[in-house]
Amino acid sequence: MTQRTIEFFWDAASPYTYLAATQIEALAQRCDCSLQWRPFVLGKAFEATGNRAPAMIPAKGKYLFKDLRLWAKHYGVPLFFPRVFPVNSLTAGRIACALPPERVGDWAKAVMTAYWTKDADISQAEVLKAVADAAGFDGAALLAAAQEQPAKDLLRTNTDEAVERDVFGAPTFFVEGQMFWGNDRLVLLEDYLNGKLGS
Repeated sequence: MTQRTIEFFWDAASPYTYLAATQIEALAQRCDCSLQWRPFVLGKAFEATGNRAPAMIPAKGKYLFKDLRLWAKHYGVPLFFPRVFPVNSLTAGRIACALPPERVGDWAKAVMTAYWTKDADISQAEVLKAVADAAGFDGAALLAAAQEQPAKDLLRTNTDEAVERDVFGAPTFFVEGQMFWGNDRLVLLEDYLNGKLGS
């Protein structure tokens, strides 16, 4: 039987994406799935679909902080709301697109951990370099590669594809064409993979 693939559309600027990123690898392993980390530009998806970040809506924003703390406690992971929010994560996404597919997850986890647990301003090149170096990458080389056209084009292609597939937020997951949106849908994703839900 062919191994199924979970496509994970992520943007480091999203707190719920960080939370999902702490859980998705274990879920994929439990369900015997491969995992494809797909960086994209969340802001472009918002623009294309008329959506807005929850933090930009006062009532949702007020609830958001409580909800994030509850999820972090539920998962047993750290989360500290960064001083710079929202943050420009474009270069972080382009760095992901400059990496071979098998290393994208390592970078995604490193950059999201830096932003969502260590208050690192990931819009700054020197911060991204330090995060990359600490994670075992060549930070200077990655920053340079992120400015090259192939990395820019891949991030744009991923974003355009996400919009074409009706992605309106992050995290978004696809399995066999079935979309699951949100950290809180991981339980539904797992049930689907285990055959408990129809399509």
